[in-house]
Amino acid sequence: MPTLREIEERVLANGRVDGQELEVLRQAVYVKGTVSREAADFLVEIRKRVLSRTPGFEKFFFKAIRDHVLADGRISRGEAAWLREALLADGKLDDAGRKFLHQLRGEAKEVSPEFESLLLEFVE
Repeated sequence: MPTLREIEERVLANGRVDGQELEVLRQAVYVKGTVSREAADFLVEIRKRVLSRTPGFEKFFFKAIRDHVLADGRISRGEAAWLREALLADGKLDDAGRKFLHQLRGEAKEVSPEFESLLLEFVE
């Protein structure tokens, strides 16, 4: 299994994540069936740096981030702050990010006031 660093090098050299690279990425990110903060941070960096965001990668990215953030069913203050950093590029949230935050709100058992503020600021 290649390391996250090796995967990053391949992805950035290719400029996109699809096909075999997406499967290798999936295996590296879902270690023991969960997504660690390190793996989530890695995905955020890849998403920021990749030249072409394929539909397959976008779907995988948001699923993995959801699985990471909602591992305990809650969105804490710290997770809300992390989401703000992870999803905002230049202080802007793209349409996919808005949709994702709205979906997170619907799936979470409990959310922090900080997450509600994030929603109010960028979604509603």
